[in-house]
Amino acid sequence: MKRFHVHVGVHDLERSVRFYSALFAAQPAVLKGDYAKWQIEDPRISFAISTRPEKGVDHLGFQAESAAELEEIASRLAQADVAVAPQKGVTCCYAKSDKYWTIDPQGVAWESFHTLDSAPVFGDQIGKGREKAEACCSPSTS
Repeated sequence: MKRFHVHVGVHDLERSVRFYSALFAAQPAVLKGDYAKWQIEDPRISFAISTRPEKGVDHLGFQAESAAELEEIASRLAQADVAVAPQKGVTCCYAKSDKYWTIDPQGVAWESFHTLDSAPVFGDQIGKGREKAEACCSPSTS
């Protein structure tokens, strides 16, 4: 079963963690110095925040629980007449994942992903000419 995914950019992580922990009545499943993520069962949501220059909703998406579920989502996106960017085995937001990115007709970024493992770093593109905010958790614009 898939989870709805929301990622929000925040300016004050500590204050935001307190707020969302109270709202969800749960502590984050992942907590780093610049990132937090809750895996809520009711409603079934994967909710993440990270420090970013731009605050507010960064992107929406679905977290698939299997590779087959992820490929099913990708197949549906392929029928939507939008560009779909696959990313396989990428490190993003302290996790290694396979994912597909697209932009809806209004310009909202959508990420569909299947988490393969945890990772000790925020993203695998840091130090390769990309800024942290662009390192992951956003579709490629090139």
